[in-house]
Amino acid sequence: MRIVIDATSLLLCSAGVKNYMYYWIRALREHALGDRIRLFPYFPGVSQLHHECSCAGKWATLSGRLLVNVCNVRGNRLLDLLEADADVFHASQHLRNPPRLGPRLTATIYDMTCWMLPEMHSPANVAATKEYGDRVLRRATACVAISQSARRDAIEILGLAEDRVEAIYPGVADGFFAATPQDARAAAKTYGLEKPYILFVGMIEPRKNIHRVLDVYSSLSAAVRSEYELVVAGPLGWCKPETVRRLLRPAAGIRYLGYVPESDLPGLTAGAALFFYPSLYEGFGLPVAQAMACGVPVITSRGSALEEIGGEDVITVEPHCIDEMAAAVERLALSLVLRSELGQRGRRRAAQYTWARCAEQSLAFFRRAVGV
Repeated sequence: MRIVIDATSLLLCSAGVKNYMYYWIRALREHALGDRIRLFPYFPGVSQLHHECSCAGKWATLSGRLLVNVCNVRGNRLLDLLEADADVFHASQHLRNPPRLGPRLTATIYDMTCWMLPEMHSPANVAATKEYGDRVLRRATACVAISQSARRDAIEILGLAEDRVEAIYPGVADGFFAATPQDARAAAKTYGLEKPYILFVGMIEPRKNIHRVLDVYSSLSAAVRSEYELVVAGPLGWCKPETVRRLLRPAAGIRYLGYVPESDLPGLTAGAALFFYPSLYEGFGLPVAQAMACGVPVITSRGSALEEIGGEDVITVEPHCIDEMAAAVERLALSLVLRSELGQRGRRRAAQYTWARCAEQSLAFFRRAVGV
């Protein structure tokens, strides 16, 4: 098969989608055997993953982004010419005018948050994502959803036929499974972390519920706050100025690290006493799976994909209830036995989230889409 993957996100500043595409493309190429995987827009290789800059060189980035903008013009049929020899064209979040002739069109469904929680996003982001739904997801021969939860939401909201949407879990990078105490100590030294810590990792945006994360920590008993710091890692996205102020001028016991490079995340995560991620909605919840792979106990939200990903091997809470979340954090913080048990169970569960498995299932998905 000749498979073209829309890799536009690798040329942008991005978080979850870029992470997924980076590791997915690498895994597809490793497991493709006789299949050919090429990228759109066209750039020869992919450098190390960094969320705050492009994964390609300067000129490849500029020309690639220009080509995407041209191809996104409604009515433009340039991709019908450029990709006429492909068997599959797989669209991602940023391409909204895929080829109509030639290759079978497939696409990824990450989450339905712009439909379910539009107030958590900018109007421009909501409009662009809904356009992707109308012009790509509804037209695609078949779609990959990154969880059963995302699959159900997409089928219900977009009215997609059930047999056109397949759930295939993403993987967790090998570095999280392999993180050692030495990696944890190195990360602690790099970021000046001298006390045990409760960790949150994610883009600072309303959906991640970071203002309640701060409220929960402030409501913990003095004994727990004296023993544990709250460490928040992630770039500033869009959120209320008050939340930004609370991070940049934090109260005692709170550390905001800003963006943490991908290479430092396994050690930082492995060094946490517990991982606290009460997001309001996720299509998968990669930070939760990463923490589980490190053997770190997790507290996360009920609802969306987070319960599906963590199952009975994490503690789930109502993400709007400060008292319930604080009680769960205190319970876990004060019990070494429970932390150890959940950490071991989480590591075993995370073993199912590998990029090798994702790639093999994805290649089989492409074959079914083409009919071979």
